[in-house]
Amino acid sequence: MKKVGVLALQGDFEAHSRALARAGAEPVLARATSDLDRLDGLVIPGGESTTMLKLMNAEGMVQPLVVFGQKRPIFGTCAGAILLASEVTHPAQQSLGLMDLTVERNAYGRQIDSRVAHVTPEPDFAQRTQPGDLEAVFIRAPIIRRVGANAKVLVAYQGDPVLVEQGRHLVATFHPELSSDSRVHELFVSKL
Repeated sequence: MKKVGVLALQGDFEAHSRALARAGAEPVLARATSDLDRLDGLVIPGGESTTMLKLMNAEGMVQPLVVFGQKRPIFGTCAGAILLASEVTHPAQQSLGLMDLTVERNAYGRQIDSRVAHVTPEPDFAQRTQPGDLEAVFIRAPIIRRVGANAKVLVAYQGDPVLVEQGRHLVATFHPELSSDSRVHELFVSKL
């Protein structure tokens, strides 16, 4: 069974652990650089990206995470999507730069503007998983404003990309771990 770490510095890492177990992986809470060595992949959960970045810097994890992502898959949700992007706006901040994306933080508005939507995946996603709409939970979600040439949009919502893959990596601006639908996590586990 593949071991998938969930960065457990901040955010809902327990929900991701449950979703990964449903998807057929062994979840491992990762809190230090030394935890990365035993993992086949990593999830960076939602939360608050500037707080996560401060904690990653305090733990000396930023460069080790970049090196990890050069060899193994990383799945970022919400704040994790912000941290994987090559460019972050509103305001600008440091990121891991592992995916060729421009992400605008908190673009859907305040907490009160959070919502649950049903989204229709692109055919490429549907061919690799079970067909049908996905439940997408948006909580102060970022918007992907630019998708680089090597990245592929798997799901869009109101014309904006919300699930994007680039090579081994995957980002979602919504929270698939808060749904009982495991297809997004299953897709990530299939990349290991």
